[in-house]
Amino acid sequence: MTDPPAADTRAGAVPAALARRRRVLGLGVAVAACAGLLYLAGHDPHDPAIPMPLCPIRHLTGLDCPACGSLRAVYSLLHGHLGAAGRDNAFALVCAPPLTALLARQGRAVWQGRYAPVPAPVAYGLGAAALAWMAVRNLTG
Repeated sequence: MTDPPAADTRAGAVPAALARRRRVLGLGVAVAACAGLLYLAGHDPHDPAIPMPLCPIRHLTGLDCPACGSLRAVYSLLHGHLGAAGRDNAFALVCAPPLTALLARQGRAVWQGRYAPVPAPVAYGLGAAALAWMAVRNLTG
């Protein structure tokens, strides 16, 4: 009689089948993100005639959420207009590098088949900064 295969005792390791599914899902998300960026590069969200998704928070409450203006900011960045991106959503522009680093970290972890939770101080810090930005942008008009 043979012994059952030894369980992987590495911290954060996931079963091979789950890791494979996560890789496929991760590749699908990456392809969808690239398709979205390609669409955005060719369609100016500053033009109200161009179909773009509505912000549910703004639609329901009339308030600007921390992400309102992000599509316009990304469009401006894709076309090399840093100043316009800052006017569209300064918060998204400032948060883009750390969020990109977190996304790359998570993507690498998924590809390697392991967990990579966002550290609690980073998550709470970003959440608090987003709430503060929402308050500032809605109180100042």
